Amino acid sequence: MNFSFRYAANPADAKSYDTQRLRDEFLIEKPFSENEINLVYSMYDRFIVGGAMPLTEDLKLETIPYLKSENFLDRRELGIVNVGGDGEVEVDGEIFSLSKKEALYVGKGIKNVIFRSKSSNVPALFYLNSAPAHTNFPTKKVSKENAIVIQLGDENTANKRVLNKLIVNEIVETCQLQMGLTELLPGNIWNTIPSHTHTRRMEAYFYFDLEEGQTISHFMGEPNETRHIFMQNNQAVLSPEWSIHSGAGTSNYSFIWGMAGENLDYGDMDIVATNELK
Repeated sequence: MNFSFRYAANPADAKSYDTQRLRDEFLIEKPFSENEINLVYSMYDRFIVGGAMPLTEDLKLETIPYLKSENFLDRRELGIVNVGGDGEVEVDGEIFSLSKKEALYVGKGIKNVIFRSKSSNVPALFYLNSAPAHTNFPTKKVSKENAIVIQLGDENTANKRVLNKLIVNEIVETCQLQMGLTELLPGNIWNTIPSHTHTRRMEAYFYFDLEEGQTISHFMGEPNETRHIFMQNNQAVLSPEWSIHSGAGTSNYSFIWGMAGENLDYGDMDIVATNELK
């Protein structure tokens, strides 16, 4: 288990950050490393972002000092999306098989969560989001067949994409966690258009399925004070409640969005017209 801590940033202060400071504060460069679980504890709604990569051994999700709890999920809920080879998640003795782009919600009060790959040649990559929880909800697997699928965008504006709602309140009972997966179609590069903020929720993005040698420019900041962070495949970024969260890649890609905060209303957003961004 590896873990680190990130403070929340005041938008007035973030305006003065240089490139390296932006990356230090918001970018999560390496969620995955062999036979390890890597976690970042953020002060944005006390959201945790991380990854588990079981290669040759099982990995157990242990508590970390910031939680001051006996078990990781004593006061938390957990969302898992597999972005690698076939794997299994054992939840208090019950085994759930997860193929690529399948999700699992694990509720508050679970004692043991164990990750394993079915093959070390093509290991599973379990992307993790966790938020504080006030009550217990059942563990539930969500495959792409169970997802709410929405077609968005237009090829004329290079943002035609498929949005898969996975861990959302229409499918899974949660306290505050929501997760979904968006796939950009070939020839399309822009995500989350029009840009928006939602001051009642923070968000984290995880970019994957990006071709080797390509990059993504993730746009953040207040609508009139935008900044960018260049990102690579299998990297995540924190998005404060005051920040937009859009991106453009040099090729198409997929990304996972995870949210926590004041409500579970997916449509609760303050849209900013594209030609008003600065």
